[in-house]
Amino acid sequence: MLGLIANRIIQLILLLIGISFLVFMSMHIAPGNPATIIGGPTATESDLQAIREDLGLNQPVLLQYFDYIAGVVQGDLGFSFQNNQEVSHAIIERFPQTLNLAIASMFVAVLIGVPAGIISAIKQNSWFDISSTTVALVGVSIPNFWLGTMLILFFAVELQWLPVGGLSAPFWTIEGIKQLILPAITLGTASAAMIARMSRSAMLEVIRADYIRTAKAKGVKSWAVTWIHALRNAMIPVITVIGLNFGFLLGGTIITEQVFAINGVGRLMIDAIAARDFPVVQGTVLLVATLFVVVNLLVDIVYAFIDPRISYD
Repeated sequence: MLGLIANRIIQLILLLIGISFLVFMSMHIAPGNPATIIGGPTATESDLQAIREDLGLNQPVLLQYFDYIAGVVQGDLGFSFQNNQEVSHAIIERFPQTLNLAIASMFVAVLIGVPAGIISAIKQNSWFDISSTTVALVGVSIPNFWLGTMLILFFAVELQWLPVGGLSAPFWTIEGIKQLILPAITLGTASAAMIARMSRSAMLEVIRADYIRTAKAKGVKSWAVTWIHALRNAMIPVITVIGLNFGFLLGGTIITEQVFAINGVGRLMIDAIAARDFPVVQGTVLLVATLFVVVNLLVDIVYAFIDPRISYD
């Protein structure tokens, strides 16, 4: 296990270096100039030159990249071009809202997806199986922005049961939970559909195994066969999908945050891209990449607890 963790840390470092280089170069190649955006339409050429010099944009691109990496190694992600705020401070300020939204969305996805998949496998080809499979297909196909808009129109505007958007209240309060419901459903629907499909496939494969038939032949109760013997072995691929989806949720809240006016990391990234705020874009991308690798490492560790036969030696 220690070897696995050490190996993943090395992979994380190499991955972050590669991602940081690609993002850094992409931002510099993309049309638009931060100096022009900061200076505004009335800025003269001398003003723009002074802004470039102040931001270090007049240096060769590779030298700018190495300066940036040197700062990252020391824990310095730089300063925002827009408001001169520390990038690390801006991310720390916004990240809790993104994390709360991702956790709530995954809770919705697991709460719906796992039971639906298991029941569909147990009642294969029944009306419930056909209905859940159809709903799962629709859930994967629906765009987040459309679903979020429809939920707002119905539950917030027409029925006025839930707030339109924002996560201003603490998540542990009643108001905070109400604010999380619509964005969590919007973001968690596609994940719930994928988890349901994987749960169904994994459960079907396990319940057809020889040891399940043996347990039934010995007179083990049906609920014990399903929820004790079969479920534990079927959870390995399901946990993989849950882990991957949680990693994607942490970095994929951009559209949902825009629809529900949530001041999270995704919205911070969108605003930074529009303003060509290089340090903020690079800092947010590095955060998302780091979280994705860490989540996958945690999934591998969970495997060993669920199935002792799995060894990383």
